Amino acid sequence: MTRTRIPTAIDLASREADGVHVTLLWHGHEDFVSVVVEDSKTDATFELVLSDTDNALDVFNHPFAYAAFRGLELDGSKDETAVPLAA
Repeated sequence: MTRTRIPTAIDLASREADGVHVTLLWHGHEDFVSVVVEDSKTDATFELVLSDTDNALDVFNHPFAYAAFRGLELDGSKDETAVPLAA
């Protein structure tokens, strides 16, 4: 029998306001942190994958600013993932 490792993420922090749910996740098996944003009003969802130089709590508190800085256009039409900033 072959064991399959199912990647899991640990919820480090989450908050919700005005239909926008923001979650700070640690992906232990892959050893990275991300911030996932889900807007129930526009159905927009995106994930910001953090680099070692990103301040996780700052990205968690200001995900739309970081998404804009990374050039992510949020039109609500599909799920998007923003890549880490270059060091």
